[in-house]
Amino acid sequence: MRNAEAGTLAELVQRQWGDHRVGLSGQDFALSHHQVAAGAAARAALLVDLLPRGAEPHLGVLLDNTPEFPLWLSAAALAGAAVAGINPTRRGPELARDILHTDCRVLVTERAHLPLLDGLGLPGVRVLVTDPDNAAYAELLAPYAAAEPGDATLGPVGPGSRLLLYFTSGSTGAPKAAICTQGRVAAAGASLVRHFGVREDDVHYICMPMFHGNAVIADWAPALAGGAGVALRRRFSASGFLDDVRTYRATYFTYVGRAVQYLLATPERDDDREHRLRLGFGTEAGAVDAARFEARFGVRLVEGYGSSEGGAAIQRTPDTPAGAIGRASPGDDLAVVDPDTGKERAAAVLDAGGRLLNGADAIGELVNRGPSPFEGYWHHPEADAARTRGGWYWTGDLFFRDADGFLYFAGRTDDRLRVDSENLAAAMIENILARWPDAAGVAVYAVPDPVAGDQVMAAVALRDGVSFDPVGFGDFLASQPDLGTKMAPRFVRVLRQLPVTATNKIHRVALRREGFGGGEGGDEASGEASGEASGEVWWAEPGRSGYRRLTEADRTTLLARYGHHGRAGLLTP
Repeated sequence: MRNAEAGTLAELVQRQWGDHRVGLSGQDFALSHHQVAAGAAARAALLVDLLPRGAEPHLGVLLDNTPEFPLWLSAAALAGAAVAGINPTRRGPELARDILHTDCRVLVTERAHLPLLDGLGLPGVRVLVTDPDNAAYAELLAPYAAAEPGDATLGPVGPGSRLLLYFTSGSTGAPKAAICTQGRVAAAGASLVRHFGVREDDVHYICMPMFHGNAVIADWAPALAGGAGVALRRRFSASGFLDDVRTYRATYFTYVGRAVQYLLATPERDDDREHRLRLGFGTEAGAVDAARFEARFGVRLVEGYGSSEGGAAIQRTPDTPAGAIGRASPGDDLAVVDPDTGKERAAAVLDAGGRLLNGADAIGELVNRGPSPFEGYWHHPEADAARTRGGWYWTGDLFFRDADGFLYFAGRTDDRLRVDSENLAAAMIENILARWPDAAGVAVYAVPDPVAGDQVMAAVALRDGVSFDPVGFGDFLASQPDLGTKMAPRFVRVLRQLPVTATNKIHRVALRREGFGGGEGGDEASGEASGEASGEVWWAEPGRSGYRRLTEADRTTLLARYGHHGRAGLLTP
């Protein structure tokens, strides 16, 4: 195993020089480690000449997972510049805002994304179109072909040099650009190399989008630190996953959001276990789907915890129980507290099957009361202050802690529900609903109650060939010992697929926006491209047992109740 320690990402790029093993590959390309370093050096020299003197050393990268993405990340590291990962699902003024807010003077893109820029008006931004057959781009790079790593920099490059400006995916307001330095990325890569034993003959498969921190920090950086190869998939494909893993002889991948559910939803094959893949590392798969994934593919999934902001780290140890993330890392003072009062929450009580029995008392927000590696948001002092109020780092994530100090993820603070004066965590209800054999995916979220607080609503994507059985669903809920009396969904939206964002996270904004509206006998398609939920809605009418379809007459009656109590304005059309 290569020595993974390095003070900067630039040092890790420089180490590739002279290494002629395959370092970066994809559907129609293969580059050696040396070619990656040489290509990065050429782009670094070009970047130094393109960036105006005195301007922020920032470039935007609006690309799918093409080889140009890691090449420009490497170039930025060598030059002492920073990359803003630009989300190609953003549109119009929102997209322009992301580019201009991060002070990008160069925007690296491809022909497929040029229509997104039409009419935006990006003053002072130089656009580079990097398609392999673009003669103008090749001509621009040609004078720098002989450059070597370290030849061209914008100034001294050190651990504190800004490297990433990666947008967070908050549910409200404009996304915030979290700052990440070269030292933090290099340290994260080295830590994962040690933790997972990354070797030079490993291949890291990157199928999550590189404009998101997961793919860069948890997949690309440890490959760079350990000398492993990287295989790129332009965009995530559940149907192409297994073929890719075999073609590139991949040993490791990362995932976020619902990617694991999509993989499990593909038809089973006789060769599901014929591959070199040994580990998946990510978030939000859930214990049920992680067990299903290992049983089917023979691959262990390790749930991690982290974000582009950093701020708090949880360390997984060999004795970490199933379902837990791990314990606080040495030097961290992590606590689970009431988000409103800051008072520490009670220790979790778990049954023999690991199910939480006292969620109302145990679930709270995870805070770091010690020194935090959080490096701030770009030009957003209000958000910085909210993250670090009272001298603590507030993660915005819900957790609970057992009596032995192991921490369990319970959702986002934005996904709290307050039902009959009791705080509930959406993720905990999702984990229970995920046990239902007919469910391919579930999402739980709040809809306003007509009188006060919230009601629980669930979106359920059914497995192929299955129809919603309201009696069977009700019987399933009644048999779950850890489903509290206030956790059962009042409304259930039945879908073929859950709507998702570009990073495969559930599109909760779209689900909340639709609430219990529409869907009577409607199209059950996911509406992924449009952000619509669709599907049909079932409900458990108060005072009656079981679930039945929600009719237009029911909706009319419900809306009248909201209006009577002055809460109709809480329902988004």
